Amino acid sequence: MNIATGNAYDDGDRHRGWLVGNFIEPPDSVANSVDVEIKWGVHAAGEERTEWTTGETRTSLLILISGRFVQRLPDREVELARQGDYVLWGPGVVHAWRAMEDSVMMTVRWPSVSA
Repeated sequence: MNIATGNAYDDGDRHRGWLVGNFIEPPDSVANSVDVEIKWGVHAAGEERTEWTTGETRTSLLILISGRFVQRLPDREVELARQGDYVLWGPGVVHAWRAMEDSVMMTVRWPSVSA
């Protein structure tokens, strides 16, 4: 299949918000990729990931679609408050986050690696 259509809210439910990546079924889907992973993240105000990630081998780009969100990095906290604000970090950078308001985020990671 070379074409896929849908809705990020609806389709993301199957894979915790992930729409593209090596784990998307079926394997011959255009959304199955070893090159990139794309996530539509919906987070309620107050939701947070307090634990730092570890062992990350991918580069990540986080873009604010709506709301207000704080990305915690080892040396700073980056507040994403204006639609289109983003933060980009490379492999090995630990991170955590907090939704200050109901927020919609798009995450792009590359490459897509098996867990």
